[in-house]
Amino acid sequence: MEKILVMGVSAGAGKSTFAKKLGSKLHIEVTHLDALFWKPGWIQTGMEEFASSQREIVHGRDRWIVEGNYTGTYEIRAEHADTIIYLELPLYICLYRVFKRWLKNRGKTRPDLGVGCPEKLDWEFISFICTTYYPRKRKMRKWLQSFQADGEGRAVYFLKGKKRINSFIENVHEQ
Repeated sequence: MEKILVMGVSAGAGKSTFAKKLGSKLHIEVTHLDALFWKPGWIQTGMEEFASSQREIVHGRDRWIVEGNYTGTYEIRAEHADTIIYLELPLYICLYRVFKRWLKNRGKTRPDLGVGCPEKLDWEFISFICTTYYPRKRKMRKWLQSFQADGEGRAVYFLKGKKRINSFIENVHEQ
C-alpha cells in the first residue's frame, strides 16, 4: 500500500480527513485533488493542466496518497495505484457533514482546497450532491471491481460506515 487513491460516494463522506489521517500514519504525502483543481476565487483549472499535475504526482513519487473523485481523470491515477480506499456513508450523513463543514469554516479556506477558495455552500452544490449520490454509488462499485480485476496485487478497501472507517485507520500499519 504505497500508491493510494482515497475516493468516496460524495462530498461529506470524509475523504479529506481520512486521507490526512492515513498519510500521517503511513508517512506518505497526501494530495487533495480539490487543491489542484480550484484556483483562487473558485476558478476551475483547465483539464490539461489538471491532468498534467496528476501525472507529475503518479510518475514523480514512489509513494503517494491522492484524495478525491474527479472521474474525468480517474484513469491517470488508477493506472498507477496499488490501492483504492472507498468511503461510503448514507446521503443524509454526507449532507449533514457538508453543512457542518460550511458552518465551521465559513470565510476560511480549508487546507484541502485551493488557495483563495473560502468555504462556500450554495444550492448548486447541494443539488449536485443529491443528484449524483446514487448514480455515483453504482458507478464506483463497478470501478472498484474493475480496478481489482485489472491486476494482481491491487487492493480495494470498501469502508461503509463511520465505525469501519475509524477501525481501518486505527489498524493500518506502515509497511
